[in-house]
Amino acid sequence: MTSNVGQNYPYTSESASERAAAIERLVAEREGLAATLAAETTPPDANDRWWVWKCPTKGCPGLLHVAGYALDKHALFVVCDGTCGKTFLR
Repeated sequence: MTSNVGQNYPYTSESASERAAAIERLVAEREGLAATLAAETTPPDANDRWWVWKCPTKGCPGLLHVAGYALDKHALFVVCDGTCGKTFLR
């Protein structure tokens, strides 16, 4: 199995309220994240649960939380809660 395939499997899931709280906390902690999300995403749907993925950045212990849908692409826009602080499309 290639690493790209392996990274597509969810690590766990979280409730909609847990997801929203994680994104709210990350926006408050990270300068510029609110502007990035406003410019690059649309709000997520009303789902009861959301997938969470392990961050693919080497050495980062973080998890990727859904922040919304990518504005120009058919993908989820996710934010890492770990040390790398990166955003990704899933």
